Amino acid sequence: MECEFPTVNSNKEEMKEIFNTVKTIAILGLSPNESKASHRVAKYLQEAGYRIIPVYPKEEIILGEKVYRSLAEIPLEVDMVDIFRKPAAFDAIADACIARGDVKVFWGQVGLVNNDAAQKAKDAGIKVIQNYCAMVEHRELI
Repeated sequence: MECEFPTVNSNKEEMKEIFNTVKTIAILGLSPNESKASHRVAKYLQEAGYRIIPVYPKEEIILGEKVYRSLAEIPLEVDMVDIFRKPAAFDAIADACIARGDVKVFWGQVGLVNNDAAQKAKDAGIKVIQNYCAMVEHRELI
C-alpha cells in the first residue's frame, strides 16, 4: 500500500475547538487489548471526560461501554468518529458519517490517511483530521 500525505486536514486551532465542543466519540476499531493504541487512546479520552462508544466486530463491553458492530447501529448522537481502521475502510466510514447526519468530526489516527474519503466528509460539512493522534493532540492543546 502506498502512503498518502494528508491534503485535507484541520489545524491546531480547529483541533482545540473540537476538543472543547465534542462530547461523544465513537472509536472505530477499539480493541479490548489494553496494549493496543486504540484501547489506550479511548481510555485516555474517557478519563478526560468524553463519552466513548466502542465500535468493534467482537466483544460486548469494552472500557465499561456497550460495543456496537457499526456506526449505523449506535442509537446515541455521535459528535466525533476516531478511526483505527485501514485507510481503505475510510470511504465506507465517510459514507456512514454522512448518512448519520450528526457526526461533526472525522478523525483518522496517526499513519491513517485517505484524502478522497476525507474530501467527501469535508464536502458534507464534517471537520477532518488525518494522521494525528487524538490523545497526543488533546494532551498538547487542552
